[in-house]
Amino acid sequence: MTSVTLEAASDPWAEQNAWAGRKQFINCGGLEMAYVEISGAEPALVLVHGFTDTSRSFSLLAPHLAGRRLIMPDLRGHGASPAGKGFGIADFADDIAGLIRHLHLDRPVVVGHSLGAMAAVALAARHNDLIAGMVVMAGTLKPDFASDHPLVAVVQALRDPISPTDPFYDWWHDCRPGVPQPFLACLAKDASAMPAARWRAIVDEIRRADLTTAAQGVRTQTLIIAGACDPLFGDEHQQALSRCLSEARLVRAEACGHNPHWEDPAFVAQAITGAFDA
Repeated sequence: MTSVTLEAASDPWAEQNAWAGRKQFINCGGLEMAYVEISGAEPALVLVHGFTDTSRSFSLLAPHLAGRRLIMPDLRGHGASPAGKGFGIADFADDIAGLIRHLHLDRPVVVGHSLGAMAAVALAARHNDLIAGMVVMAGTLKPDFASDHPLVAVVQALRDPISPTDPFYDWWHDCRPGVPQPFLACLAKDASAMPAARWRAIVDEIRRADLTTAAQGVRTQTLIIAGACDPLFGDEHQQALSRCLSEARLVRAEACGHNPHWEDPAFVAQAITGAFDA
């Protein structure tokens, strides 16, 4: 197994276009999983992306975490990782547990964004012995999306082939100015490669999820990072996380929406290192 060194590129298009070539592959319980690794100091950070994203989601954050070993998987059914038989939150959590075991990671810190944050909570509840802590970023315990929620309505209307220029992405990837356009364009291209039926299957699982009881049993050091302007999982969701995760500390990324690691990666990196390097 070889690790990959990520260096800042002067051409953002070249940097983003090269991302897929950095992926390595392992077999976890019969399911192939793609991931990008950046060598560095232990304990490793395992960075878990959100719905429709890939490991690319952390390509803007990675340079701000220089010096740390980073493991960035593509969740099942996303990016270069094929779909398994199910898309439940527990399935994603068990896949991350398998990755940690396969790579012989010594109690890493798991950083999850959105769907990845839900998977991190489930991982801590199911496999607490594997991790030293977790970061729950733009997360929730119970999405509780109604049938007329904008995400549900748009996903139900999607038809193949999905266009990377669909106006939906203006809302789905909405963030404050300054996020590189090549990054957002490549995210949309990655997401559009997922068939519409898979989008619907995962959204159905997200809508059914309720991690409240599981979270109440978690005793893992936790940092909650919330975008102060998050349109998906606002303050009510963040307060529920704080109440249920007894070892949690909440910080807010001001002027950020649902994607603080794109909008203010320096702040997110500083919060993570401050919480777990002290």
